[in-house]
Amino acid sequence: MQKEITDLDDIKLLVDTFYGNIRENELLAPIFNAVIKDRWPQHLEKMYRFWQTVLLDDHTYYNSPFPPHAKLPVTQQHFDTWLKLWHLTINENFTGKLAEEAKWRGNKMAIMFLNKIQYYSSRSSEPLI
Repeated sequence: MQKEITDLDDIKLLVDTFYGNIRENELLAPIFNAVIKDRWPQHLEKMYRFWQTVLLDDHTYYNSPFPPHAKLPVTQQHFDTWLKLWHLTINENFTGKLAEEAKWRGNKMAIMFLNKIQYYSSRSSEPLI
């Protein structure tokens, strides 16, 4: 059943469902598991705070989201798969303005992250934290 995204419980449902799908995806799971290892609870907590900040305007996330991703071995195919799972998760569970905002934000993040990853993979420099 679809519902509006209105509170932290909705964010947790979104994040938990999405990363559950990531962990089962044959393309993405090996990359995420290699980086996150046994720190999934901490990663999910961080993602709750990130999306709570972005979608609910409740500022609980104060980090820069890109630097941990700068050197990941990913391509357009990885981001296309990530976006497909992101949209699928949202469409199966949510409707309304913030659901559309979440999809739009995911699209923008994927484009920006891929461009920056490509930039840093061709240089020896590191992103500023």
